[in-house]
Amino acid sequence: MKRRELLVGGGIAALASACAGARDATRAKDASGTEAAQFDEVLARALAAAKRAGASYADARIVRRRWENLSTREDHVVGVAYDESYGIGIRVLSGGAWGFSASSLVEGSAAEEAAKRAVAMANANARASTRPIELAPVPAARDSWRTVLTLDPFDVSLEEKTTFLLALWNEARAVQGAAHGDGWLSSLSEWKIFASSEGSRIEQAITRVAPGLSVTAVDTASGQFESVRTEVAPMQAGWEYVTQSPLRTEARQIAENAVRKLKAPAVTPGKRDVILAPTNLWLTIHESCGHATELDRALGYEANLAGTSFATPEKRGVLHLGAPIVNVYADKTTPGGLATCAYDDEGVATQRWDLVKNGVFVGYQTTREQAGWLGEKGSRGTSYAQDFESFPFQRMPNVSLAPAEREVTLEEIIAATDDGIYATGDASWSIDHQRYNFQFGAQMAYEVKKGKIAGPVRRFAYQSNSIEFWNACDMIGGPASWRLNGALQDGKGEPMQSNAVSHGCPPARFRNINVLDASGGRKGAA
Repeated sequence: MKRRELLVGGGIAALASACAGARDATRAKDASGTEAAQFDEVLARALAAAKRAGASYADARIVRRRWENLSTREDHVVGVAYDESYGIGIRVLSGGAWGFSASSLVEGSAAEEAAKRAVAMANANARASTRPIELAPVPAARDSWRTVLTLDPFDVSLEEKTTFLLALWNEARAVQGAAHGDGWLSSLSEWKIFASSEGSRIEQAITRVAPGLSVTAVDTASGQFESVRTEVAPMQAGWEYVTQSPLRTEARQIAENAVRKLKAPAVTPGKRDVILAPTNLWLTIHESCGHATELDRALGYEANLAGTSFATPEKRGVLHLGAPIVNVYADKTTPGGLATCAYDDEGVATQRWDLVKNGVFVGYQTTREQAGWLGEKGSRGTSYAQDFESFPFQRMPNVSLAPAEREVTLEEIIAATDDGIYATGDASWSIDHQRYNFQFGAQMAYEVKKGKIAGPVRRFAYQSNSIEFWNACDMIGGPASWRLNGALQDGKGEPMQSNAVSHGCPPARFRNINVLDASGGRKGAA
């Protein structure tokens, strides 16, 4: 057997066997009627133990989290990873302070002991607390919700998944100059039951998938290279989203774009109009609007990974964050959105609300604890914990740019641009610790001359600050051009937790933006 055959065949068989045991073990934890009753007993014992120990409030979450990642290089598999966690986490209020404990044993006595530890921790925290925690009211809910899907990706064999990924390279390799191809497929599953001392009992099952392909073109004579990555968005969906995606039909186009990018001239630096496709603009929304409107960052209570925020409370209702046509909203209700669900991890029903209205900064992302900090009566439903052993806290919902009311097309935006750059796909980026000054790159960038696409350029990046950038927006695409993009992993907190989040937007134009040659003097650029 050839080495590559071993990697594709024997390697997958061995890894499939190793992963199968873990999958079989977790499959038994799905809540059938009998098991649901057992889970309810465990949750009830946890909440009762917390109340007996002196907690004024308690909630408990049984969570199973599964993560699978496959990766390929050209015609062989280079990695298969599978990770799973399962257990119960218990959060309590006692003496006006939080306490939390968790157990990987989902049974009554373990849950009771964890509840007692959580209360003891809360009492210790209360001695150092300067402000008692108050929770905004929420009605009790008894409900269930799950991702709409046809086929769970965790029920699809590794052989089928790797066959799909390897077929992408077969298409891309036909393009002369395409030297390397990397494929990947990530699947993430969360199943949880939430119960509170206020009477809520909510079961949710969320499934997400993220397929992709990157192709690198190399000029062996000069040593230069360029890479182009797929623009297929990660989505809350089943395996059918992967097979129905344009990845296979666009694999060759991705390779052709990499070759075109390699042969293209470097972008000319200077002030230019910039037209951003949804596949690029989503990341700018995430960094400059999403993180900036997290209330804990704005108040300085959180700074890990993404820093604090320029959008401090005294600017709410006053700061013109964008032009009057800019409307940015938060929600956890958009179908397919990575952060979409029916309830957050405090049992608050999800909703949609404004962050920027007609260009004015008007809102924040909040939890039950944070609502009172703003004098608001209710939480916005943005509490989340990545697994059973993580404490739930404020995490980003889907944050999106609303489309124009009329149907403005990308072609209209390009036709209205005399001298600019059209950019698609996200690439390298950086932003300062207050979510203010930033720089973003792109997968592909094209000159726009006198209302027409004039050809690709390489090494493109744009630089601005959040307020100047959004105030420079003068054209936004209509509803038909609005698209979701996003990320499966967005980090926050200490210890760090990961959250999946989507950002929807249409294409949009920004006037007189600083365009950079991002090569930094290098001959090769990835």
